[in-house]
Amino acid sequence: MIYLIGFMGSGKSTIAKQLSEELHKEYIEMDEEIEKKEGATIPQMFSDHGESYFREKETLFLKSIKGDEIVSTGGGIILADENRDLLAEGTVFYLQASWETIVERLADDTERPLWKGEIAEKKARLEERLPLYESLADYIIPVDGKTPGVITDEIVKCLK
Repeated sequence: MIYLIGFMGSGKSTIAKQLSEELHKEYIEMDEEIEKKEGATIPQMFSDHGESYFREKETLFLKSIKGDEIVSTGGGIILADENRDLLAEGTVFYLQASWETIVERLADDTERPLWKGEIAEKKARLEERLPLYESLADYIIPVDGKTPGVITDEIVKCLK
């Protein structure tokens, strides 16, 4: 199993799709799959049931994955100990985006519930998660200023 982790806006979904084509493996977009299974968007889950409800759904979904896919995880997947243990069973790539890159990529994003609010709060969330991303990663792939093709090639080289 190949897991892509990183903060929102780091390119996990885009890279999972390209990696899938390159390696001829299926890929799973966790957030999309959870939304399908729950019949609700992530913002709806957050507003109706709170973040902890969504985090429980993430863990249940992560436990249910069997096979050898490429998994694009949600940015907060690394928050739960149980999730970190499950992720460590696969090969983990941390797509490392700078704060500036994340802000630029998410400038027009109005859907992500944890991207709303004060800039200081968002930056603090990233800084809180950085040590978790770094400690869990088998490979850290800096993504700033790189095309998806270059990032995908770097991951493929690490897998050889």
